Amino acid sequence: MKVLITGGNGQLAKDLHKILTLEHEVFSLGRAQFDVTNMGKVREIVNQVNPDVIIHSAAYTGVDLAESEEEKAYLVNSYGTRNVAIVSEEIKAKLCYISTDYVFDGRADSPYKEYDNTNPLGVYGKSKRAGEQLVQSLSTKYFIVRTSWVYGLHGNNFVKTMLKLAGERDRLKVVHDQIGSPTYTVDLAKFLSSLIQTEKYGIYHATNMGACSWYEFATAIFEESGVSIQIEPCTTEEFPRPAPRPKYSVLDHLAIRANGFEDLRHWRDALRDFIKELNRND
Repeated sequence: MKVLITGGNGQLAKDLHKILTLEHEVFSLGRAQFDVTNMGKVREIVNQVNPDVIIHSAAYTGVDLAESEEEKAYLVNSYGTRNVAIVSEEIKAKLCYISTDYVFDGRADSPYKEYDNTNPLGVYGKSKRAGEQLVQSLSTKYFIVRTSWVYGLHGNNFVKTMLKLAGERDRLKVVHDQIGSPTYTVDLAKFLSSLIQTEKYGIYHATNMGACSWYEFATAIFEESGVSIQIEPCTTEEFPRPAPRPKYSVLDHLAIRANGFEDLRHWRDALRDFIKELNRND
C-alpha cells in the first residue's frame, strides 16, 4: 500500500515510518512540508501522493500551552484534522486519526471503553475530541485510535525526562494520584500497521497493557535502568499545572479484542525493551 503519515517528525511517526517501510511505500511529512491547517496545500500533496491510507498523527500537543493558545490548538487538532478528513475522503483513502486519553475526564474507576461518553477537561482534550467528531462526520473509512502516555526513541517524553533528572538530582517527587497506561511507540506502530491493512473501521483504544501511576512508572524506569535515586510520591495539588489532567485514564481495549487483533504487551515488558534501545543508541 501507499501510506502518507502526517506529523512526520513526531516520535510515533518516526517509528511508524521505520516499521511500515518494510512492507509499504511510505511518505512521512513534517509540518514544514505538510501544514495540515492549509487546505490548499493538503489537497495538493494528497493528490500528488495519492495514498491508500493517511495516518494523521500531526497534532498540537502542548497540553498546558493550549490553555493560553486555544485557537492554535483548535486550528491544528480540529480544523487541520477536518482538512485531512475531507481530502482523504475525496480520494477514497482510509484515514487513521491518532487521538488521546484526554478526551475523557478521568473520573471513572474502571477502564474506559471506546464508546463511553467523552468529557474532556482542558483545551487540548476538547480540540482532539472535536477532531474525532470531524473525522466521524466527514470520513466513511476511518480508524480513530486513542492512546496515552506515549514514549519512544525519537522525542521528548517522560522516560527520557526522568533519566535526565536522575543525572542532575539525588531525589525526585512524582505524582502518584494520576493513573494510566504507558505506551511504547514501537508497539503502537506495530498495532497501527496491522489495523490499516483491514477494513475494521471504528474507534480503538491502543496502549500497552496494564496500568500504573506516574510514580510507579518512574520507579520502574529507574529499576530497569539500574539508576539509584530517592523518589517520593506526591499529589497533583503539589504540582499545579495550567491544564487539568485526567486522574484515571486507563483505556479498555474492547475493540482490539472484538476485532481479533493481537493486543499490545504489558507496559513493563515494553519499558524494558525501550531502555535497552535507549542504551544501544547512547
